[in-house]
Amino acid sequence: MTGAEAIVKCLEKEGVKVIFGYSGVAIDPFWNKILDSDIKQVLVRTEQNAAHLASGYARISGKVGVCAVTSGPGATNLITGIATAYADSIPLVAITGQVNSDMIGSDVFQEADITGAVESFVKYSYLVRDASDLPRIIKEAFYIAGTGRRGPVLIDIPFDVQNSEISGRFSYPETISMRTYKPTVKGNIVQIRKVIKEVEKAKKPIICVGGGVHLSGAAEEIRKFAELNNVPVVSTMMGIGVMPSEHPLYFGMVGNNGQPFANRAMNESDLLLMVGARVADRAVNRPDLITENKVMVHIDVDPAEIGKNVGPTIPLVGDIKNIFRDFLEQDDHADDHNEWLEILNGYKKEMASKRQPKDDGYVEPKDFITRLSNAMQDDAVYVADVGQNQMWSCAYHIVRNGRFLTSGGMGTMGYSIPAAMGAKLADSSKQVVAVIGDGAFQMSMMELATMRQYGINIKIIVMKNGFLGMVREHQHHAYNDHYSMVELKGDPDLSLIAAAYGMGYMKVDGHSDIDSELEKFLSDDKSCLMEVLVDPMELVKY
Repeated sequence: MTGAEAIVKCLEKEGVKVIFGYSGVAIDPFWNKILDSDIKQVLVRTEQNAAHLASGYARISGKVGVCAVTSGPGATNLITGIATAYADSIPLVAITGQVNSDMIGSDVFQEADITGAVESFVKYSYLVRDASDLPRIIKEAFYIAGTGRRGPVLIDIPFDVQNSEISGRFSYPETISMRTYKPTVKGNIVQIRKVIKEVEKAKKPIICVGGGVHLSGAAEEIRKFAELNNVPVVSTMMGIGVMPSEHPLYFGMVGNNGQPFANRAMNESDLLLMVGARVADRAVNRPDLITENKVMVHIDVDPAEIGKNVGPTIPLVGDIKNIFRDFLEQDDHADDHNEWLEILNGYKKEMASKRQPKDDGYVEPKDFITRLSNAMQDDAVYVADVGQNQMWSCAYHIVRNGRFLTSGGMGTMGYSIPAAMGAKLADSSKQVVAVIGDGAFQMSMMELATMRQYGINIKIIVMKNGFLGMVREHQHHAYNDHYSMVELKGDPDLSLIAAAYGMGYMKVDGHSDIDSELEKFLSDDKSCLMEVLVDPMELVKY
């Protein structure tokens, strides 16, 4: 068995169903041997998007996403996708081809030190020197990527290693035990009991959920705990969807671009349970406010995150699903926080954004996104890109039993279309809608060809305002409307782009009957592109 055949066999043993990537000489032995497998191969149009497709696939399937590209520029193009996954703790295994082992370090054609280049953006990386090590390395890579705090792992495999024979009989490890990597899964029972006592004592408790809740599959446990104890919940951007948007205990997203009533609720609480969130600047720009005059509990599977940005009163390390199951076993009675909830509902009513209807030919984006949400299926997947469309989506998309995906930690433009494609491949029964700005659309529109080639039918909404809207808004405030490098001129005709790729096309402006247009847009499972005209001077404000 060659190294390339061994890679394929290992992926089959891991239950991999689909792999995303781009070919090239240094990875061709692998791509040649995968033809003998039932693993589906999806050829993207630029390498970065292979990681984004794998990310969307991982987030909906709950499995480790896999991508593979060639050496040199193929590998370096993948870095942004790997960094995006790392920032949001998405489990990926990225396989890169490499030049022959004896040429490494010689600066030969298409050589790049990819393991060195991604050091800051992976949980771990491997440079394979012996084909016989592949079964162990691939087993370890999937284990590292999919346990503890999830994240990407890179395996760099030289051309000659892929072609060399494995010594001895192929054997894939059934179990794995690494001396240097043993993530904590069970929470400390003493700390768990301390938290329960604090919840019982608190007058103004609140739970702030992050993306770690989704990664742990703990949304149901969080909801049960919140309902049992009548505790309000807010979320970071990555935690959107843990609670249904219209749940009476949910008070929205916190942070710089969060709802004011959500931030006020967190600041005025006397007990804060920070669950599966990094307490980073985008969610908490003033850490002193969330620790002042309150007990703070920080729950995370990664001990390195606890105390990194904010010092908690009670640290609790472990898998969130396990910890909240323990909470529910230890806490068998309901607590009454109705007075606190009344206060928060008052803030919500008082501080809610007042929408202004448009009569200038443009679509009011907040109203549009609410209407879109109401028209979507109950369990649909909504994928927001980065920029103003992301902020409007975070505030006004209504999650019921579906999922909300976006690039939170890295804020990578062009993420939504490939991630939506990956989500659709993970579960073809789900309605998947990608919402993207016109700037980001031009970073990923080449993947419309991939959609067409593989019959990946998603809905794409382009919020078109002719600007890099979020940066223009910053320049509006910071530089008194002195705009630089933000106006998008020479944009393509989106109707012709859609036609070129065999997609349906619709255009919505301020004079359109939005509800009927959305009904037509979502009426079938075929791909369709909708262009939504937004006022270039529209601001993100709540």
